Amino acid sequence: MKNWILFGATAIIVFLLAMLAYSIMDRRAEARFAYQPKVEIEGIEPRDSIWGLNYPRQYQSYLRTRDTSFHSLYNTSGFRDVLGEQPELVILWAGYAFSKDYNQPRGHAHAITDLHNTLRTGAPMKAGDGPMPSTCWSCKSTDVPRLMNEMGVTEYYSKKLSDFGPEVVNPIGCADCHNPETMKLAITRPALAEAFEAMGKDINLASHQEMRSLACAQCHVEYYFDKSRPGKEHAQYLTFPWKDGMDAESVEAYYDAIDFADWVHPLSKARMLKAQHPDYELFTLGVHAKRGVSCADCHMPYRTEGGQKFTDHHIGSPLSNVENSCFVCHREKVSDLMADVYERQRKIKEGSSQLQKLIAMAHIEAAKAWELGATENQMQDILLGIRHAQWRWDYSVASHGAAFHAPLETSRLITSATAKIQDARLQLARLLASMGHNQPVEMPDFSNKAALQAYIGLDMEKERSEKARFLDEVVPQWLKEGREREAKKEVKVIGSK
Repeated sequence: MKNWILFGATAIIVFLLAMLAYSIMDRRAEARFAYQPKVEIEGIEPRDSIWGLNYPRQYQSYLRTRDTSFHSLYNTSGFRDVLGEQPELVILWAGYAFSKDYNQPRGHAHAITDLHNTLRTGAPMKAGDGPMPSTCWSCKSTDVPRLMNEMGVTEYYSKKLSDFGPEVVNPIGCADCHNPETMKLAITRPALAEAFEAMGKDINLASHQEMRSLACAQCHVEYYFDKSRPGKEHAQYLTFPWKDGMDAESVEAYYDAIDFADWVHPLSKARMLKAQHPDYELFTLGVHAKRGVSCADCHMPYRTEGGQKFTDHHIGSPLSNVENSCFVCHREKVSDLMADVYERQRKIKEGSSQLQKLIAMAHIEAAKAWELGATENQMQDILLGIRHAQWRWDYSVASHGAAFHAPLETSRLITSATAKIQDARLQLARLLASMGHNQPVEMPDFSNKAALQAYIGLDMEKERSEKARFLDEVVPQWLKEGREREAKKEVKVIGSK
């Protein structure tokens, strides 16, 4: 009886080992087949669908950036009207395009569509029309490095956004981050390499792990348009203000030293700064960066499919993919991990929400001081306090992941900004009192987006009407011309004669 049991166990073990060997051989064969290149990718190929012929798994996962169904406590991959949820932002950005329209960003696949749709870019009806420079396309499309290569970087920056409408039709994709010959990560936007050079660093010495963050840092950063560089007239050169450091105070000092302002606030008359999205800068100040974790480790975790390990190009919130993103390092319940993230976000959101209302009130109180006859000398320090307070607030919230990436630094910025705006408002109260105004300044309804837009003089019905005409008449023609141009491009199949 024992012999039969031993025979049966041996047979089962042999069978299982044979199945394992077959599976390994099958997976290896599949791997060789899966990564057989089918087409040659030459030069800067902006079409992801062509790259996808050689790298189908990465391409198929990238297509999922179209998905808009993800929602967390404060963020989403779909549409969310931030001005509608936080109307006081209309006052903070009065005189700047963000007061018209500010929505949470969607996935990379929507980059071109969202730039067309936003009210911030106006409604250019022909080439060379509209207020926005071509620099605004810089982080939205794989067509940008192609255009820079064809015409030169400075020449590219010297054009209007509307000049490249028919040229820019492919959203963020493969050619933005990869060398087509080696598939190594590459820097395709000169602004990042130039920022490293300004800091005395050589980006070519970056390790592969560092590149898994630097590829993202080409766009997820603070920047401004430098109009003072020698070269083509009217060029608005994309520049990262990192020369003296990447923290908020160093960038603030950089802007102060060159007397730079994104706009002058029409109420307070303060020379204002608009933080863009300093994701990389704040990420470097958090615990994950200090432990050697890259952006891609969490936002593009590895996946296994058909025996193949590859980087998931469904770039999005790690909270939508906790098992692959977080559990590589952390061992806890999903509910506990999510609760920890939300606790950090909730506490920081509480501080930033109170702060932005204080800043909005300061702008209106400053307007009252001007109305009563305040002098520039009397207002100088007050306006600088408003500028610095709003800058630090904006630096902490414009990066949507700041509350998680660097919660301590983000909390510090909010505390610093709160102190500065309280001091500015105290100075304003004293100034108003000296001019005979000893009562609270009348405030508008901070809960009503439309009322606040009217309060600062925006005609939103006209803005929406002009944008609708642009979307109906201009954008379809741009896309038609772009697709027709691309259809004429030949794709060389490997092995064909």
